[in-house]
Amino acid sequence: MNKIQQALQNRILILDGAMGTMLQRYKFSEEDFRGERFKNYHKSVQGNNDLLSITQPQAIAEIHSKYFAAGADIVETNTFSSTTIAMVDYDMQDLVYELNYESAKIAKKVAEDFTEKEPNKPRFVAGAIGPTNKTASMSPVVNDPGFRAISFEELRVAYKQQAEALIDGGVDLLLVETIFDTLNAKAALFAIDEIKEERNLDIPIMISGTITDASGRTLSGQTAEAFLISISHIPLLSVGFNCALGAKQLTPHLEVIANRTKLAVSAYPNAGLPNAFGEYDESPKQMAEQVKEYLDKQLVNIIGGCCGTTPEHIKAIAEIASQYKPRPVFKSENLTV
Repeated sequence: MNKIQQALQNRILILDGAMGTMLQRYKFSEEDFRGERFKNYHKSVQGNNDLLSITQPQAIAEIHSKYFAAGADIVETNTFSSTTIAMVDYDMQDLVYELNYESAKIAKKVAEDFTEKEPNKPRFVAGAIGPTNKTASMSPVVNDPGFRAISFEELRVAYKQQAEALIDGGVDLLLVETIFDTLNAKAALFAIDEIKEERNLDIPIMISGTITDASGRTLSGQTAEAFLISISHIPLLSVGFNCALGAKQLTPHLEVIANRTKLAVSAYPNAGLPNAFGEYDESPKQMAEQVKEYLDKQLVNIIGGCCGTTPEHIKAIAEIASQYKPRPVFKSENLTV
C-alpha cells in the first residue's frame, strides 16, 4: 500500500490501455485460442481472451511490455472475465483459479523486469476483476421484474475465488472495474474484505464504475455521486470511471466525484465513442488533448485508456500527464469518502 501511495503523492500514475484492442492485432484463430492443450475441446473458445494467458502467454506478456514501454505505471491482468460466472459460456469454470493465477504471474514478471531497469519508476500490477455478465440489481426478464439471474452470495463466492488467485499470482492491487451494477461491486468488495481479514493482508483496492449514457447514470440507475456514496464504507485506494464514454463525455462525472472525495481518482475512458462499425476512431493526439482538461482541472490521479486505446494512446497521455502535479490525496486519516 505504502509504495503506491507514495507514487501517487509524487506523480500522476499512468494505467495501461485496452487488452482486447491489442489482441485483435494478432488475429488469433480458433486453433490459436485452443493451443495444444485444448486442441480437442468440445466447444468453440475463440473470443475467450482470458484463455490466452494459458494458450498464448507470450502475446499477453508482449502487450504488457508495450504498455510499460509506452509509460504505464500500472498494467491490468488479462482477467476481465475470469470468474466461474462468466466462464460458464465456455464450460471453463474449473479453469478459473489457473486463469487468474497465470495471468497475474505473466504481468508480475514483466513489471519486475521493467522495475529492475528503472528502480526510480516502480511498475505495478492490478488484478482486473470485471463485472460478470449477470446483474444482482435488475431482472433480465422484462415481464418478471422481481427475478434475479444471480444472487449476492453467488457473486461473493465467485469474486473471492478470483481475488485469491490474483493475490496468489502476485498482483500489487485489485481493480474492481467497469461496474454497471454497484451491488455486484459490493459483493466483490465484501469478498476482498474477507480475504484481507483471513490473510491479515492490506492490499490496495481500486474501484471503477461505468456511466452508460448521457443521463450520467450507471446501468442500475445510480448517479456518479450515488455510486461514490454507496462504496464509501470500504477503505479504497482510488475511485473513478472507465469504459462506455470517451474522455470528453466523462469529464462532468469525474468532476462530481473529484470534488467529493479525498481518495485518488482514476479515469480510463474509451478512445472516443464507437462509430457505426463499433470501432474507435479517436487518435492518440486527440485523446491526449481531451485528457488535458482532466489535468488542468486537477480531476485525476490515475489516468489510462479503455476500449480502442493502444500503447500509442497511452504514450501520448503519459507525455501530457508528466507535465502536471498530482491532485492532492490521502489528507484524511482514514481512506474513505
